[in-house]
Amino acid sequence: MKKTLIACAALLAAGCATSTADVPASTPADAFLASLADHCGKAYAGRITANQPASTTPDPFEGKALVMHVRGCDDPTREIRVPFHVGDDHSRTWVLTRTGSGLRLKHDHRHEDGSPDAVTMYGGDTAVAGTAQRQAFPVDAESIAMFRRGGLTASVTNTWAMELVPAETFVYELSRPNGRLFRVEFDLTTPVALPLAPWGSSEDG
Repeated sequence: MKKTLIACAALLAAGCATSTADVPASTPADAFLASLADHCGKAYAGRITANQPASTTPDPFEGKALVMHVRGCDDPTREIRVPFHVGDDHSRTWVLTRTGSGLRLKHDHRHEDGSPDAVTMYGGDTAVAGTAQRQAFPVDAESIAMFRRGGLTASVTNTWAMELVPAETFVYELSRPNGRLFRVEFDLTTPVALPLAPWGSSEDG
């Protein structure tokens, strides 16, 4: 009887060891979302670190206060919403969503009355695993069709990326094969005053 109990205990121990080993490690997508979730409820100031080639028309970002606010965190393992404020323009919100294979980035654009812009909810899904500090989002087919309908043909080759060095910096990036590169870097070491709620939200900042 004693030998039987010992054998059963050994089998149980082996089973526990196996089940623990079978638990998948955190993926880069999960690690990236978790790092961003650490900043839920906080806002940070940014600065443009790349904007090339130089625009021949007035640039909507130059000379404006740039602030990101990590605020849509009801279920941060599934979705995080990050309004991107450009001066008094509160029309932009980045929406990061966990998918079955990685992350999805969409750009929610609103008018001041809260109605959606004609070009909104564009973006793409990650095509590779990326890392805990960088995720890239090639433009998806739905967004390409939207851009073409709106005459925004330059945007059909967009790739967006986000970088996050914990407790240091967050970067939003847009690039194109033709050499277009736009990067905004946010300082995560110093939270700033919370901005107004993004357009279309009934909540306070």
